[in-house]
Amino acid sequence: MDAKPAVSIALSMHNSARTIEQALRSLLAQSRTDWELILMDDGSSDDGLARAERYADARFRIVVDGQHRGLAARLNQAIELARGRYLARMDADDIAYPERLERQLAFLEAHPEVDLLGAGMMVFAGDGRPAGVYDVRTTHETICARPLSGFYLAHPTWMGRIEWFRKWRYDPICRKAQDQDLLLRAWRSSRYAALPEPLVGYRQDALSVRKSWLGRYYFSRAILRVTLRERRLPVGVAAVAAQAAKLAADTLAIGTGLARTLLKHRALAAPNAEAERWRSVWEACAEPQS
Repeated sequence: MDAKPAVSIALSMHNSARTIEQALRSLLAQSRTDWELILMDDGSSDDGLARAERYADARFRIVVDGQHRGLAARLNQAIELARGRYLARMDADDIAYPERLERQLAFLEAHPEVDLLGAGMMVFAGDGRPAGVYDVRTTHETICARPLSGFYLAHPTWMGRIEWFRKWRYDPICRKAQDQDLLLRAWRSSRYAALPEPLVGYRQDALSVRKSWLGRYYFSRAILRVTLRERRLPVGVAAVAAQAAKLAADTLAIGTGLARTLLKHRALAAPNAEAERWRSVWEACAEPQS
């Protein structure tokens, strides 16, 4: 691996034995081959690491230190280790479409003004059934239309210039909403964009009050920090109140058994052609038949 890769893929895993092999198979199927994977084990206690090590590939760089440091700290570690011109996000339960890297790299190379690029995302159930596609905003202006309410730029689909990641970094204190915190800090002096078509499959687990609370808490923390620095604290307090109202709605939906309805509300129905495209991706990354 002497030549520098075009893109470094940052993947942190913690007890991901059930899903990591399918994620890795999706990377090995990429149409673009000049990449490296920085696979960081975040203190797992299962056999996910052993499963990953079966996939012997010179482009894999596996980092193990026995510690559980959290996603933000691991992503900052990958930023430091990256050799590529671009950094891409990947979770241990994501599935990359074969053309993901190729499509995003081509866009970034053709649009030097864009710092960070997302894409569409197919939401799927644990058995691979397509559940819907996330709403996508493709321009900086539409992605950042309401910054204190959040950004439409799905974290698992990110690919950006390594210089941008090294300038901004993740806040290691954030246990959730690491992406929204970073986007909120950086948006005024950055350019975001997204490709409209799904390029990542996102495994949707069950909603929980705890996850919802943590996400709203850490994003609210980011809102207050930014608006205080900008001397717009009353605006920040109003935005935090809106986050509290959303948390109440989430809690009600989960507590009354309507969580699945809430999930459907957050994802748009997938057109038949897009659902079929996803099924072919899923089948190509399925467990090989013995």
